[in-house]
Amino acid sequence: MSQIDNLPPLREVIATHGLRAKKELGQNFLLDLNLTARIARVGGSLEGLRVIEVGPGPGGLTRALLAEGAREVIAIERDARALPALAEIAAAYPGRLTVISGDAMEIDYRTLADGPTRIIANLPYNIATPLLTGWLTLAPWPPFFDSLTLMFQREVAARICAQPSADAYGRLGVLAGWRSEARMAFNVSREAFVPSPNVTSTVVHLVPKPVDEDVAVKHLEQITKAAFGQRRKMVRQSLKATGVPVEGLLSAAGIKGDERAEDLPIAVFLAMARALPDLRRASSPD
Repeated sequence: MSQIDNLPPLREVIATHGLRAKKELGQNFLLDLNLTARIARVGGSLEGLRVIEVGPGPGGLTRALLAEGAREVIAIERDARALPALAEIAAAYPGRLTVISGDAMEIDYRTLADGPTRIIANLPYNIATPLLTGWLTLAPWPPFFDSLTLMFQREVAARICAQPSADAYGRLGVLAGWRSEARMAFNVSREAFVPSPNVTSTVVHLVPKPVDEDVAVKHLEQITKAAFGQRRKMVRQSLKATGVPVEGLLSAAGIKGDERAEDLPIAVFLAMARALPDLRRASSPD
């Protein structure tokens, strides 16, 4: 492991501050500063950018973000034990690191943006998917961030980036594919973490893209929940869970109804989501 600054090695930091990873917080610490620097560079240069990081722990990725030139890093950390270690990093990079002690699930991230902003994080596994879903369903869209560079369990990463007809394709893939260009950047082996998780991890990079304003997130979620709720059945059957005339949904999407949700392109789900509110009003009693 090469040094990227004059701060102590991460193993020493962890030992000094007693930062044993807690399973209940979804913690797995990355100790290789070469690897954290690689994560920091996935989305390109950080010069002049504000970066939001969730779950910095002992600060390995935090240090890489700062060393790679981020104008400012805002780190959100729930574990009070990590705050002294992060304070040492702040002292080494005066005026460039702000630490927020709090729950990442309760933060309004839009208030943290100041100019070009990226979110880069080795997310705690237990909140990774709900955090991503929250960021992908923000309004207005495009959002405040330029990109997301996030670590997930490989299985979750596959779901995010899945294309139609892939085994992993489902609700998360439809949402991510609708609102972003998502790609898997690289895998990270179990041995890179302390403690080692039971699965391989993958860094995913997502860049927001413009979307049709006439499709509401809540309507798309209702369609995909119904369609993938019985994913092995024909959509004519699974879409009954929406509570509206299924023929109207099929007509709006231009499909027969004998398809399975896992084989349908994102545009089909968007067409049904667009038609859903009118069909619901038409089928409701006066």
